[in-house]
Amino acid sequence: MIGAFLAGASAYGRAVQLCFKYRLWIYFLAPALISILLGGGMLYGVWMVSDDLGAWLSGFWPFQWGSKWIDNVAQVFGGLAVGAFGFIIFRNLVLALAGPFMSLLSERVEHHLRGEKSAPFSMSGFLSDLLRGIRISIRLIVRELFFTVLLLLLGLIPGLAMLTTPMIFIVQAYYAGAGNLDFALERHFRVRDSVRFVRQNRGLAIGNGTVYLLLLLSVVGFIVALPLATIAVTVETVKRIK
Repeated sequence: MIGAFLAGASAYGRAVQLCFKYRLWIYFLAPALISILLGGGMLYGVWMVSDDLGAWLSGFWPFQWGSKWIDNVAQVFGGLAVGAFGFIIFRNLVLALAGPFMSLLSERVEHHLRGEKSAPFSMSGFLSDLLRGIRISIRLIVRELFFTVLLLLLGLIPGLAMLTTPMIFIVQAYYAGAGNLDFALERHFRVRDSVRFVRQNRGLAIGNGTVYLLLLLSVVGFIVALPLATIAVTVETVKRIK
């Protein structure tokens, strides 16, 4: 699993090389625009909701004593919860909306790696990729939210926050990598088989998702994160499905 993790993370270097070699930068435009628009709206929403959620949570404490401490905990928990949920929703919305473009990118990269000719553009295929992307995103977001909420609640127990915080990151990295993997798998597997492949290659998914999340959290990297992740994961996936 460690080897697969390192392969998934290091493939980003190969992804940058392929971008220059095959001039793949045109595929960065759509996800960049989607990320900028959704990111701005999501940040505004998180800023508006976090304080209200903290105040609502602190209202459940009926006693005067300890109310200040409860208020502080509620504000921190509310901010973390809204931020985590907003980040998950943002990432999966970008994944679903930019999915058809990333499918085209992944297909072109695979054809270059295999020395094959790219297939012509098909509107029906484009719409099919969009619907599959939405289906995959819904599945991932439900599972990711479940485990994130569970870990956030466990983090309220004194002493566990130091453990649950990195675990939340690992969970998000896994599901992010799983979503990226499907761009390379959709041409070869049905959804059920794609899910099975991801489970068998968890290290690859976490490695790809880790670098992807770090790029998303950087100032400019979130604009190029999804295309680079798609190219990187395609490079490694092609090796495993030959």
